[in-house]
Amino acid sequence: MTELSPFTHAHDGELLSGVYGGDAGAPGTATVVLLHGAGNGSKERLLPLLAEFVSRGCRGLAFDFSGHGESTGALRELSLRRRFDQAVAVIDARVPADGPLIVVGFSMSGQTVADVVAHYGERVAAVGLCAPAVYAREAWDVPFGEGDGRFSEIIRRHDGWRGAPALEVLRAYEGRAVLAVPGTDAVIPPAVTEAVQEALAARSRFTRFDVPDAAHMLGLWFQEHAEDRREFVTSVLDGEPNPVRSPARP
Repeated sequence: MTELSPFTHAHDGELLSGVYGGDAGAPGTATVVLLHGAGNGSKERLLPLLAEFVSRGCRGLAFDFSGHGESTGALRELSLRRRFDQAVAVIDARVPADGPLIVVGFSMSGQTVADVVAHYGERVAAVGLCAPAVYAREAWDVPFGEGDGRFSEIIRRHDGWRGAPALEVLRAYEGRAVLAVPGTDAVIPPAVTEAVQEALAARSRFTRFDVPDAAHMLGLWFQEHAEDRREFVTSVLDGEPNPVRSPARP
C-alpha cells in the first residue's frame, strides 16, 4: 500500500485536514490534487485514488474543505468562492511551484476545478472531472446555508447553470482532460454533462470515461472498484506520470 501522511493547513480561521504522498525531492514532478464533492463528501473515500496516482510517480494530496471530514468550520458557511480560496491556499502551501498540476474534482468540485484552472492557467497540465457540476455566476459568493436559502434557490432555477463562467474556462483549456460519466446520475442533469463535454472537446486533449454501472458518487465507486480506479488514473495521466502540455494553438 502506498504510504500517505497527514497534514493540516490553517486558513481563514479554520484548520483544513489533508493527506499527501509522493517523492518530495523529485523536481518537475506533477502534483495531483483531489477535490471531493458536497454534502457528506470528504477526502476519506478518495484515499485509494490518491494512492494510485502516487504509485504512478506523482506527488499527490487531498484535503477536506471546511465543514467536511476532519476539517473545522461549518458547512453552512462554505461557498464556492471559499472552496476555491481553500484549494488555492493548500496548493500554494503544499505544492512545489516548479512542477505541473493535475486537478481532479468530484461533483461540486467540477466548479472548483474550473476555478483552479482559471487561476493557475497553463500550470494545470491535466484535469479529471467526475460527474461535475457548474454554477451560475451569482452563486459564487453565496453561503450554502441549510439547503433552503438563496444558494439553493439559485442552483435550482431551471437552466440557471447555462452561461456558467466555468464552461468558458473549460472551453479555453488546452491540456489533458478526462470527463468521468456514471451510467446513472440522479444529481447532475444530462444537459450539464453534455455542456461540460462540449466545452472540454473544444481545445483540450479530451477523453470521455464512461462508468456504466456507477451512480453519481464516483469517489465512492472508485474507492470500491480497483479496476475502474486504475483505468481512470491511466486515462488522466495519458501514459505519462508528468503529462506534457499541449502546444499552444493559433
